Amino acid sequence: MPDLSFEIIGAEPVIYSTLPMLNFRLCIGNADAEEQIQNINLKCQIMLSVTQRRYTAAEKGKLFELFGEPERWGKTLRAFLWTHVTTVVPRFSGSTTVDLSVPCLYDFEVVSTKYFNALEDGEIPLSFLFSGTIFYEGAAGNLQIGQISWSKEATYRLPVALWKEVINTHFPNTAWLRLPKDLFDQLYQYKITHGLITWEQVLTQLLRASGEEAKP
Repeated sequence: MPDLSFEIIGAEPVIYSTLPMLNFRLCIGNADAEEQIQNINLKCQIMLSVTQRRYTAAEKGKLFELFGEPERWGKTLRAFLWTHVTTVVPRFSGSTTVDLSVPCLYDFEVVSTKYFNALEDGEIPLSFLFSGTIFYEGAAGNLQIGQISWSKEATYRLPVALWKEVINTHFPNTAWLRLPKDLFDQLYQYKITHGLITWEQVLTQLLRASGEEAKP
């Protein structure tokens, strides 16, 4: 039975992708270098290990929606799921390197997006938890099937700057806001009634009317 090890050795943006994506370079090794792995149906759960970094005062303010007041973080700050990814690892023996392609959502209704956006600098601590099915060649040359142990995992510290680079490439100086349809209809009517051309003008005028100055 193969005894696999996993290590994330790097990350980079996916070039020419229609959506913001990151490629994580995953090195897989087998304890028995002579054993032939036919393929692996690999599943990976990526967790945000949020307790494993320090936060500035500004970051803590932005994370209030997720974790509450910093005084309560001892109870509220917990690792949470970023995403699931799957891939098929082709035939190898000894070790191999494959890509884990991960979409970087920019939907502010998604908890992970709120977390990433709140960070100013430093690194994002990630935990990769692996599972899946291994197809390998037995001692008699016959095909064998085994399962990846649930204890198999890897860690990686993703630079915040890299995530921001991926997002800014696809959405430069832009953020997406999802609204209920009835509220959108009211804003749209406001836009028409006041002869405003852009949504920036709508929001700027509403902020000024509320006494809040819109920042450039």
